[in-house]
Amino acid sequence: MAFSGALTLTDLNDFITPSQACIKPVEQLNAPENVNEAGAASTEIRIDASGSYFEVSSTPSVQDATASKSPGRKLQQAQISLNDCLACSGCITSAESVLITLQSHTEVLNFFEGNPPASAPGHKVPVLSIAPQSLASLSATLSSSSAGPVGLRQVMRRVVAFCTQVLGFEHVYDMTFARHISLLEHAREFWERKQGGKLPMLASACPGWICYAEKTHSEMLPFVSQTKSPQQVMGTLVKSWLASTWGKQPDQIYHVTVMPCYDKKLEASRQDFYNDVYSTRDVDCVITTGELDLLMREKGWDLSVPVPGEDNAEKLEGIPELLLHPGTSSGSYLHSLMSAVRHASPEPVDLSMKMIRTSDYEEYTLYKQSTGEAVFKGAKCYGFRNLQNVVRKVGKEAGVQVGRGAAGRMAGVRVRAKKNGVDGDEKRYDYVEVMACPGGCVNGGGQLRPIGKASERTADEEGYVRNWEENGVSMAAGGDETSVPLPKWGNREWTKVVEKAYWDELPSPGIGSDELNYADRIAVGVQVDMCRPEDAGRTRWDADMDSGAEERRRELFRTNYRAVESEVIGLAVKW
Repeated sequence: MAFSGALTLTDLNDFITPSQACIKPVEQLNAPENVNEAGAASTEIRIDASGSYFEVSSTPSVQDATASKSPGRKLQQAQISLNDCLACSGCITSAESVLITLQSHTEVLNFFEGNPPASAPGHKVPVLSIAPQSLASLSATLSSSSAGPVGLRQVMRRVVAFCTQVLGFEHVYDMTFARHISLLEHAREFWERKQGGKLPMLASACPGWICYAEKTHSEMLPFVSQTKSPQQVMGTLVKSWLASTWGKQPDQIYHVTVMPCYDKKLEASRQDFYNDVYSTRDVDCVITTGELDLLMREKGWDLSVPVPGEDNAEKLEGIPELLLHPGTSSGSYLHSLMSAVRHASPEPVDLSMKMIRTSDYEEYTLYKQSTGEAVFKGAKCYGFRNLQNVVRKVGKEAGVQVGRGAAGRMAGVRVRAKKNGVDGDEKRYDYVEVMACPGGCVNGGGQLRPIGKASERTADEEGYVRNWEENGVSMAAGGDETSVPLPKWGNREWTKVVEKAYWDELPSPGIGSDELNYADRIAVGVQVDMCRPEDAGRTRWDADMDSGAEERRRELFRTNYRAVESEVIGLAVKW
């Protein structure tokens, strides 16, 4: 299978290195002096022992006279901000290796240093939200070096203790309740599309996939779900709903999220999630699991040490905690929809599953027990290799010409005859759960990595032979030369360990359980508070509201995506 030239320039996972086709213009802050003779170089660049760049005179007389005074002018490094990266179309999905200036654990520390006391007018309330996949990564790492397993609830209590006692966060939440609301709105959008919208609906929780679609396959955007991801729903809850209960405005809150993926930094920086009225973002700063671990190490916090009350199952604050949604560790979007379809069906349905290539690409079909008629067909698609196949399949089924190059052209859409598409007897996809990372979110690029033996592994997690040294995996300095951090694209065995930690030590509620019913009631209360429907006695999230409330629902819990047109011509790329 052939890939685009831009895609094959980098590793096929959820993040990329700065693309060879990066079009970010460099602002020259140090204006050069006038050169008297055209074409004659009067300066040269030198690098000192610290790696800094200096411009020095190459004219002997001038150089001799000034050598003792100054090493030359220090040159400024070019920086690429998150907004620059989002505006660029030279890259594929994200910016793991790009210099990210405002999304790091250092920025969190800088905030606390500059945040006035609680009694001061300019004080901001610091709030932290952590993804369950990040908790699973921490749990797996702790369990592998501890005498017994350390569950997610224990890890959560220890993270809360560190963030409140050491850093100074006033509120710490996990993100499963925000995911619950996202799943409810996701199902609502699916039923709307069934009544007359674009199908199949493609998941939108993975920002790596979204950035890739916007820049490479804009013809897929009408199929992409507009429901906000759990991170951005959590941003809405913190800055709007919870802030109002604390008597605060959105700009009086500083919201930090801990996520398993570098791409979430880009998602939080989207202009769609910026509040123009209060000049604040829904999520102010995103750090990865690895950055949280680094932060704890810098502060001398040992996460392996138990804290008082860590086995207490009582909720820390008023919203549901550590909700389990049966399905996948990447959000259970597909399985939650299948449960909704199953409950909406007037007669019993059965489920069949077919693995296409690996467990990263599976098809699920719900069919009537009486007639065998398929009523729903969906797929789980993880990793860019599988994603390419799904994009082509969706385009073929929908009669859409799949774009080639850096961005698909909406004007190039054309409908084909059914005979040139798919077999009319074959059930088409209704939904696809798309994630950029092989293995899903538990294998995100920001997760903790184990130490392994490089000599024992000759292939990556997708079975492709890799030369670790050529791919940038260096040996650990001062230690065993065969002990190196595993490659950034992950490891199947370790992903299984993190997956197990994600599902262990949590209750296993089925659909309709008391815990999820409680979450539904709280979610409806959030909807009433934020959307302000005329019928305040509503009991279901998916029930219709008046037009004003529906408009507020869309503003709060949905977003939009747009194509990014390429300004880069592949043949013009300079190596």
